[in-house]
Amino acid sequence: MHKIILDTNVVVSALIQKSYPYRIIFELFLKDKINLCISSQLVAKYYTVLKRPRFAQYQEFTTKAGVVLANIEMKATRYKPEVTLYIISDKDDNKFLELADECAADFIITGNTKDFSFSRYKETRIVTPKEYWENHKP
Repeated sequence: MHKIILDTNVVVSALIQKSYPYRIIFELFLKDKINLCISSQLVAKYYTVLKRPRFAQYQEFTTKAGVVLANIEMKATRYKPEVTLYIISDKDDNKFLELADECAADFIITGNTKDFSFSRYKETRIVTPKEYWENHKP
């Protein structure tokens, strides 16, 4: 089973439209076909971002976000990264690489191709939701 890390933008996209991020969360993660890896820092970021007022414009966003976050807290595997990295210029995004180091993730799935301009970090592949769905999904 793939160990994956979802960037916050993937979770947000899954709650706004039924595209690749939606499929990854609802058809793979919630049906136990992938192993989602999280850390306390990542979960805190999910909560902070999903509570932003600008997302309230989307129908039932807050309700869906609550359900997804509850499932993430309940079903994902939690890790405590021991290494602090300074690789990505947006310091906040280094937490994804730190988590990948700790859990030996197979994939980081992100829509942030600006900061994640490289395709690999050690053994972890960095892919877009579309690329994961079309080329790597179980």
